[in-house]
Amino acid sequence: MKGGSARKLPGLIVASVLLALLAPLTASAEDRRVDLELVLAADISGSMDHEEAVLQRTGFINAIRHPEVIATIQRGRYGRIAVTYIEWAGAIHQTTLVKWTEVYDEASAEAFAKAVAAPPVRTAFWTSISTVIDYALASLVDNGFKALRQVIDISGDGPNNSGGYVPEARDRAIEKGVTINGLPIINNRPGPYGFMPMPNLDHYYEDCVIGGFAAFVIVANGFQDFARAVRRKMLLEIAGLRPKRPLLHFAAEGYRPPCDAGEIQLRQYRDQFP
Repeated sequence: MKGGSARKLPGLIVASVLLALLAPLTASAEDRRVDLELVLAADISGSMDHEEAVLQRTGFINAIRHPEVIATIQRGRYGRIAVTYIEWAGAIHQTTLVKWTEVYDEASAEAFAKAVAAPPVRTAFWTSISTVIDYALASLVDNGFKALRQVIDISGDGPNNSGGYVPEARDRAIEKGVTINGLPIINNRPGPYGFMPMPNLDHYYEDCVIGGFAAFVIVANGFQDFARAVRRKMLLEIAGLRPKRPLLHFAAEGYRPPCDAGEIQLRQYRDQFP
């Protein structure tokens, strides 16, 4: 080998290594920059009747198309967010109704709202908050968008009673830098299958479900209050804020349910009705 060729070889090797190292960064840089990647995850478990499931979905639809929400999106650095809508129940029931979509103005918000409204409203058995956290976490990978903030927004009217242990799923999300916020729906009536609502569901969400940077809970005081609660929650999430009061408690302060309260409740129900 001639001296000139030999001298060029180390430079070629270094260049090849640099290209290999930069390849993933280049692919990542092609993702669309947005201010927020937001997963909207709505509980449709059997503790809800059809009317309540409709009220919940309608709350999300009206929130995303609300002028104040659109204005808050447009005030961001990039003036756009990426959002997906999931409905979930037990460990085998998670459905993406609307894939990752960019929302940046009235027209794009309306298109997203119509896509959420299009499928029929259904409910399913059991409640697996742990599984939907993992499902939402997976959806954030290679979704075509890139933001400094990634948020999973979980709404529901009961505790986990299916799938894995909720705090373990929560911690997996926190390790990835993802924030989980909660919107517990407080009501006092038994579900269609006879389950009584768990006292202090807001405390359960605080202790067992939410986590990550600036995580918070907003309480819906019944399904009729859901539209107000979800709109306020989305405004805070889009703006990167949290309530001045971290939690809004409507339940009594004395009792804090354990993180396996739903599993305990289900075992008791099965013992009573084998």
